[in-house]
Amino acid sequence: MRKFLIVATMAATALPAAMAYADPPRWAPAHGYRAKNGDIQYRRTNDGVRYWQGRDGRNYCRKPDGTVGLLIGGVAGALVGRAIDTHGERATGTILGAAGGALLGNEVAKSRARCR
Repeated sequence: MRKFLIVATMAATALPAAMAYADPPRWAPAHGYRAKNGDIQYRRTNDGVRYWQGRDGRNYCRKPDGTVGLLIGGVAGALVGRAIDTHGERATGTILGAAGGALLGNEVAKSRARCR
């Protein structure tokens, strides 16, 4: 009985939260951004960058901010820095490797997408 009550309570709290993030149906009246600006039609370039055309006729795109590259580069740099610094306390090599890897990974992730 106790497990049933726990599951029922979790379902009762999770269902409204999941429904709150759902998009409204297409026939529903829009009251926010969609009402003011209409539906945005996204297009994709050959390298996967999404862009849209604004009301002024210019094309706009969203570039990645490089967070994934920053994290992966930081971890990889820390491991490489720790492997290189083999004398005594290895904290210096780990910290410098993480900082260098994070900067490099961030730049690589940002430079992948170009808007034209």
